[in-house]
Amino acid sequence: MKISIVTPSYNQGQFIERTLQSVACQKLVGVELEHVVFDGGSSDCTVQVLKDFEPGVHWISKRDRGQTDAVNQGIKSTDGEIIGWINSDDIYYEGALQKVADYFKDNPNVEVAYGMADHIDLNDKAFESYPTETWNFERLKETCFICQPALFFRRSVIVKYGFLDESLSYCMDYEYWLRLGLNGVVFGYIQSKLAGSRLYSDNKTLGSRVQVHKEINCMLKDLLGTVPDRWLFNYAHAKIERQINRRKRPYLFKMRVAISSIHSAIRWNRRISKLMVKKIMGWMFN
Repeated sequence: MKISIVTPSYNQGQFIERTLQSVACQKLVGVELEHVVFDGGSSDCTVQVLKDFEPGVHWISKRDRGQTDAVNQGIKSTDGEIIGWINSDDIYYEGALQKVADYFKDNPNVEVAYGMADHIDLNDKAFESYPTETWNFERLKETCFICQPALFFRRSVIVKYGFLDESLSYCMDYEYWLRLGLNGVVFGYIQSKLAGSRLYSDNKTLGSRVQVHKEINCMLKDLLGTVPDRWLFNYAHAKIERQINRRKRPYLFKMRVAISSIHSAIRWNRRISKLMVKKIMGWMFN
């Protein structure tokens, strides 16, 4: 078995050495490992760090069309049976890739496997567990319970269902898991912590919450034909949180979130479900 790890990168010099080291230190038995980095032409110390990890890491640094394009380019440049994608600010835990290899060997029917994970801080310290759950496609529509660096898939998945959607900048991973679920792909859950996903104020997801939730809602509408109420509420919450301090003006905050949720339902679904109204009322007066 061969595992291919792909890392998209751009100006993450403060973290990428730890990402590369977390891959390089994996001790594998009977498994070949390749690691490729597609860097978008970083202007910080990234290239020097990449040079320090040669020849174990194959890399290229040039302008690309963004993170999703970099991941797709990376996948195309590899030939491993199992593919993993880890961003340049995340890390694998010790022994993670051997657990992944063993799981795929023991479960030949599984096409995608994901494990447990942590949210880590700037110093790699875990401060909370990522809220992963056992596989349930209906539940996945409501919340993304899969931690991206802790997920791996067989190359046959790419052959059958294509690459990541390059029109997406934030939720390309979530869209892919949903797309695979819609096609009946078999997912397996590894009940062991495999990765640390870094969460900090400057990271792309936290720094652009409204844009993230807007893109998720548009993606869900295109893919599923409707946006679940929970995602409509999440978008409204992110939007109003920028405008009103919820601690200082809690009632006004809740009222504005409720109104924004209704507007979001009309915008994406062209209707307001009775269940949504019931949930909003319960939340407002709880």
